[in-house]
Amino acid sequence: MIHLYLDDWRSCPKGFALARNGEECLLMLRECDVDILSLDYELGPDQMNGGDVVALMVSEKLYPKQIYLHTSSSWGRKKMYEMLYDNMPAEVKVHNGPMPEALLRKVAAESP
Repeated sequence: MIHLYLDDWRSCPKGFALARNGEECLLMLRECDVDILSLDYELGPDQMNGGDVVALMVSEKLYPKQIYLHTSSSWGRKKMYEMLYDNMPAEVKVHNGPMPEALLRKVAAESP
């Protein structure tokens, strides 16, 4: 089980696999058992954004255990949260904001 962090410019927290774009994120969701997914919205010009990633997650039924939205885009966060909230199964926990510091420390401490 992996923890996945989608962002094109922030540094990746310890214990997380980094996806620099939507295609990498979706590939990892398709191929790996993802426990925690943290999503950014703005992923650079001429790239799919976090909303595009979420739309494909929903259509392909790619369900990590927990999803956090660490984006600084309030509009993007709202769009992703609404799509996730309306479409994820009840066992998927969707958090409308970034991961808490305690969780980041826990994941870092558990990583090799």
